[in-house]
Amino acid sequence: MTVAGAAAASFASSFLPRIAFAQAPAARLQQFPANFLWGCATASYQVEGAANEDGRGPSVWDTFSHTRGKTFQGDTGDVADDSYHLYKEDVRLLKNLGVTGYRFSISWSRIFPMGTGQPNEIGLAYYQRVVDELLKNNIAPYITLFHWDLPEALPGGWQSRDTAKAFADYAAYISKQLSDRVQHFFTTNEFVCFTDLSYKNGQFAPGLKLPAAQVNQIRHHGILAHGLAVQAIRANARTGTQIGLAENATVYVPVIESGEHIEAARRATREGNAPFLTAVMEGKYTDGYLEREGANAPSVEAGDMKIIGSPLDFVGLNIYTPSFVRADESKQGYAEIPYPTSQPHMASPWILLAPECLYWGVRNVVDLWKIPAIYITENGCSSDDVLTPAGRIDDVDRLMYLRNHLTQLHRTTTEGYPVKGYFLWSLLDNFEWADGYSKRFGIHYVDFKTQKRTPKLSAEWYRQVIAHNAVI
Repeated sequence: MTVAGAAAASFASSFLPRIAFAQAPAARLQQFPANFLWGCATASYQVEGAANEDGRGPSVWDTFSHTRGKTFQGDTGDVADDSYHLYKEDVRLLKNLGVTGYRFSISWSRIFPMGTGQPNEIGLAYYQRVVDELLKNNIAPYITLFHWDLPEALPGGWQSRDTAKAFADYAAYISKQLSDRVQHFFTTNEFVCFTDLSYKNGQFAPGLKLPAAQVNQIRHHGILAHGLAVQAIRANARTGTQIGLAENATVYVPVIESGEHIEAARRATREGNAPFLTAVMEGKYTDGYLEREGANAPSVEAGDMKIIGSPLDFVGLNIYTPSFVRADESKQGYAEIPYPTSQPHMASPWILLAPECLYWGVRNVVDLWKIPAIYITENGCSSDDVLTPAGRIDDVDRLMYLRNHLTQLHRTTTEGYPVKGYFLWSLLDNFEWADGYSKRFGIHYVDFKTQKRTPKLSAEWYRQVIAHNAVI
């Protein structure tokens, strides 16, 4: 064995400098389509800070994070990354990466401190400056109108149907003011997080635990808000404005890539996302969802489902981790397979490692609904990032996560699925909601005391991915 091993090593050494250690020929790289958009993503309450400046009103996350016991060590977004003041520095970080797009959200209460009424022109001016700075650096702005920071002043929050109408008015105003420079708008981000996690589980703001009937009505108000906003943007934005949403649809991966299990994953995708993405794409609730909820099903007014099903130009998918399914003989035709306790995960235990989710997340929704354009609007992971004595952050686990996920995304493009771009989560370490500052998702390390930004190893890797338009 020793002799054989030595011989193999000697044979390999004559080839390794040319094959393994030299730059791989371009033809061998996992190349993405020409004009593929590479970007990063953030959210207003997670990075902006300036919570009480320039007329911004409080959001439910201000109230929630200042309530004892709701966030890790009582952390708040009062300062966060101070991107409100340091946005030019953050645009420079984007420029250094070579990205062509930046997805960020607008703080609703910075524009309408009371949720409705008179707009705050100082708040609007901030976002105009951000957009102008991005365009000056040849970075396309992709705006999310709502990323969970609901104005505290809105009576009842998402329990009230009036909130959906207020959101449409806000969407109309923003699109009218910014569509001369912004061509892509996302209405909402992740329905389940501002409905179920906020009003059912109490994990997120406003931290309520309501019964099923009320939660289902809140879900309905959320997707109605999206539909009303789509119509409002169409009516107020410039011709050619593209409209979609960013949704963390549950991704169902067939346990084996055979016909029966692939069909099971497709069925699971439709039924498992019935309250949200399925309702939006089909303009109706599935029979299965209504049957399961029974008397707790939401009250639907005439015309609601047509509004909810307003046609979209694209769908954004936030994908981190999947559920595995197999075909079975049940009425629904599939069964979810629980993760074994040995399933590897990232620093955030909910991010279980299964990179094929990026392929199946795209494939399932396109196969079901023939969506014309897909963006991966979030993908990334937390890491136990540690500064070395030399001042580096060698986040090799994040590189492993991203490289494997992008390999799966590359598979979608080679098979002809209409993936137009990828937004890495996130540009910066930031306020990670209930986890406060305990979990770091950024490819730039942030010292939250000094606000110093330091590129991690993952930032250098992503810069090369973008430069080569290929998995590196």
